[in-house]
Amino acid sequence: MDLASPIFWAALLQIIWINIILSGDNAVVIALAARSLPPKQQKQAIIWGSGAAVVLRIVLTLVAAALLELPYLQIIGGLLLLYIGVQLLAEEEDEEGEGKEYGSMMAAVRTILIADLVMSLDNVIAVALAAKIEGVVNYPLLIIGLAISIPLVIFGSTLMIKLMERFPVIVVLGAGLIGWVAGDAMIHDHAIKAIFAGNAPLAYGVKIACVLLVIGLGKWLGSRGAAKHEGETQGAAAEQKTGG
Repeated sequence: MDLASPIFWAALLQIIWINIILSGDNAVVIALAARSLPPKQQKQAIIWGSGAAVVLRIVLTLVAAALLELPYLQIIGGLLLLYIGVQLLAEEEDEEGEGKEYGSMMAAVRTILIADLVMSLDNVIAVALAAKIEGVVNYPLLIIGLAISIPLVIFGSTLMIKLMERFPVIVVLGAGLIGWVAGDAMIHDHAIKAIFAGNAPLAYGVKIACVLLVIGLGKWLGSRGAAKHEGETQGAAAEQKTGG
């Protein structure tokens, strides 16, 4: 690792820049997951989730090329992302109807890691290519570049939480983004990508359908949960009144 080499620094800046561009959707997921926590735990979840996600990316980069060749892996990952997007939006809608209820930090970090695992499969290919010097991946360079990206993801996630608190519509847009990424992951799966090659309308149709599915199903489940909680609260209040 030649720190005096301009090639090294050019590659490092390229890795950092790629992470800034590709970490936007990850920051949204981290913010959505951490937002369900008490304010004091939100920062901890963001730090732990972001740090673990970057470590995960380092490991993924070593095996990403082989993983992306496995059929149905991205389809499974995309379906998992759809579930996460629906769940996060349903919880948000439920909380708006019932009043704020906090989740656990372990659950938030687990959601962050699962989502980042799926969303980073193709992203790490670009990072691995940027870390090549004279055709060989420079692993110290790769690790340094990804480590530097941790504060960038943390800052982005913290900013997103503040924006979500001020503009709740961003939560819906964030869930829709998760649906879009899920659809994009599935249509690029090795087993079916030939179907979508050269057929942009079909590819966009699948991604839009995934966005609508996450938003529609998430809102519906959230409204059902809120209505159920409201009914239970009213029933409990009636019982107390009758008992009194």
